[in-house]
Amino acid sequence: MTATISEMEALARQARGLVISMCHKAKAAHLGSALSCLDILVAAYFSALRLDPAHPGDPARDRFILSKGHAAPALYAVLALRGFFPVAELAHYAQAGSPLEEHPAPGSAPGVEAATGSLGHGLPIGAGLALGAKITGRPARSFVVLSDGECNEGSVWEAAMFASGKRLDNLLCVVDFNRWQATGRSCEVLGLEPLREKWAAFGWSAVEVDGHDMQALVEVLGRFPDGSGMPVAIVAHTVKGKGVSFMEDDNNWHYRVPKADEVERAHRELGLI
Repeated sequence: MTATISEMEALARQARGLVISMCHKAKAAHLGSALSCLDILVAAYFSALRLDPAHPGDPARDRFILSKGHAAPALYAVLALRGFFPVAELAHYAQAGSPLEEHPAPGSAPGVEAATGSLGHGLPIGAGLALGAKITGRPARSFVVLSDGECNEGSVWEAAMFASGKRLDNLLCVVDFNRWQATGRSCEVLGLEPLREKWAAFGWSAVEVDGHDMQALVEVLGRFPDGSGMPVAIVAHTVKGKGVSFMEDDNNWHYRVPKADEVERAHRELGLI
């Protein structure tokens, strides 16, 4: 399925509204982290990924792994809008008995490929799936979204070396570079920058993009694989809490839960009411 840019921008606004409502009702954290990666997910699911919501187990499907599993509300909202399960199910997010857990679990809901949220695991899983597709001759590609703070983990760079060593040109990594992690600015916690150059030094075809420019995201995702014979890394420059003025670049929304009046205010800003 390929949507137009304006349709995807509208879907991203709708998804942001859903995520804010979900976190309010469930009293769940990580709202800012979910909002920063939403445009990336919409661009992937509505323009780049080769998959069919009616057949989520198709062996030839592309695999999408949200390695920053704490942003699960964004994944669930986009999966629902893409048709993997009814949007009404989102109202049960993080409720007892719901398959939509605060961190994704495999098999919990259609379209969820891996258990994530224990940071540093998603890229190794994606690399393994990409290698498996190479061995079996299947056209499946692996898309992995990491947080910038997750790049603190040694397992990320072990997987990066493995992927380049195996020439996994069917593996794509997008870093949601919103410049925050739980306790402070990412580049103050560890020396992440220059991030694109680090990925390039590890043998990846590495580019940068505005992570909220839908046209740019669609174009860069559409060039994967890029013919280099290497895995592809996209450093997406994003804003934590994107889309809601009083949440943007405010790390308090890593843990804060929106109140009812804040939900209404956010929905008004998004043009949903």
